[in-house]
Amino acid sequence: MAEGTLCNRKMINTREALLELLSDKSGKLYYEEMNQLDVKCDALAETIRATCKSRIRTWLEICTHCGLCAESCFFYLANNNDPKQVPSYKIQSTLGEIVKRKGKVDNAFMQMTMDTAWAKCTCCNRCGMYCPMGIDMGVMFGYLRGLCFSQGFVPWEMKIGSGMHRIFRAQMDVTVEDWVETCDWMREEWEDDYPGLEIPVDKKGADIIYTVNAREAKHYPEDIAEAAVLFHLAGENWTVPSEGWELTSLAMFAGDWEACRLQVETVYDAMYRLNPKQMVATECGHAYRATVLEGPYWAGLKTGKPPVESLHYVEWVADALRTGKLKIDPDKKIKEPVTYQDSCNYIRSGGLSDAAREIMSYISEDFREMTPNREHNFCCGGGGGLNGIGRYRQERNAGLKVKRDQILATGAKLVVSPCHNCWDAIRDLEEVYEDGIRWSFLKPLLLKMVIVPEHLRPDESEGT
Repeated sequence: MAEGTLCNRKMINTREALLELLSDKSGKLYYEEMNQLDVKCDALAETIRATCKSRIRTWLEICTHCGLCAESCFFYLANNNDPKQVPSYKIQSTLGEIVKRKGKVDNAFMQMTMDTAWAKCTCCNRCGMYCPMGIDMGVMFGYLRGLCFSQGFVPWEMKIGSGMHRIFRAQMDVTVEDWVETCDWMREEWEDDYPGLEIPVDKKGADIIYTVNAREAKHYPEDIAEAAVLFHLAGENWTVPSEGWELTSLAMFAGDWEACRLQVETVYDAMYRLNPKQMVATECGHAYRATVLEGPYWAGLKTGKPPVESLHYVEWVADALRTGKLKIDPDKKIKEPVTYQDSCNYIRSGGLSDAAREIMSYISEDFREMTPNREHNFCCGGGGGLNGIGRYRQERNAGLKVKRDQILATGAKLVVSPCHNCWDAIRDLEEVYEDGIRWSFLKPLLLKMVIVPEHLRPDESEGT
């Protein structure tokens, strides 16, 4: 069978195609069809010829197989030092073989490659920090995912995510109308407690344009309200765009580079249209990576930067606390031992570890570092899309053990986790291991301890 009805090389560009794929619960038919999917070897060879340039070819050649990357990988450690989990082995046995064979591989090989690219690597790139040859394994695994996607060998959930971005410009089926209505709903729900609260939509020339993860609009709308309250208390001149409000990219996890470009250009169009001074991105690591670090290159921006200065939420919070825009009630600081989950995307790749520690110095009295920490921290275990792929749940759960051990070693049971994937992984870690670990974004913690200026408090005399 050249291609199946669901598992094929076609892009999901219509709602009808997306609904058909969604109706296949857990991807049962999808994976059955994948077993019969042909590999277009000539097309794969041409893709390699056109896109596998000197940098990746050089990295494949200069790897000395020294094994120094082994213990940098949490999968290697969590799986009893399995030599097949050594990062260099994983890339050489997949991408290295595809290049060496000039694309002449079969279905079984491509399924093995898919399983390796998504179930044995989160693209956290910790291994790249320790490679004596400077090999960037994250870039190579990202490239490998793109090759798999082009041939139709991509996990069912990732194919769905790619389609969501192509159709809705969001990782979930949230329309512009849904988004605007959610913002208005949250304003109405919270304005009694915070008089004058607004969630301005499409306000031109604001100091801040705020962008979010679609999961907040779909499942955690209170996160939007919490952000609005903190901006309100800080006296910020801010807005959200009606279009271009979602900055995540499951397409990046899937290896659908065209959809990555389509998604990030929607966000950049909002910047051009509304002309804010800054963008502040919600508490999401991969969203920051997709829009701030990788996005400019997908969009062809020669500066390598987004159209306006763009911050992760921890940068805004650190600045607001430092300048006194937000003030913490000392009596309401976190008293218990607390630790911080360093996200691979905005800490290791974005360099924001100092901002994170500055925040903790304001809000906690007993902050305890994980070992290792900052850019050396281990991945949460669920990044790179792994949290959401049912086919690889056992592999993901096994990998969570490294993060669990790190947290428990601190003696803390509360983890501050300003990243959606990290938040999910630690939540699931607790479901699997039941150690009593709790986890939280920054926003709800801040709202419990921030001082509300008197002029922004509700009038207690009303209704009496």
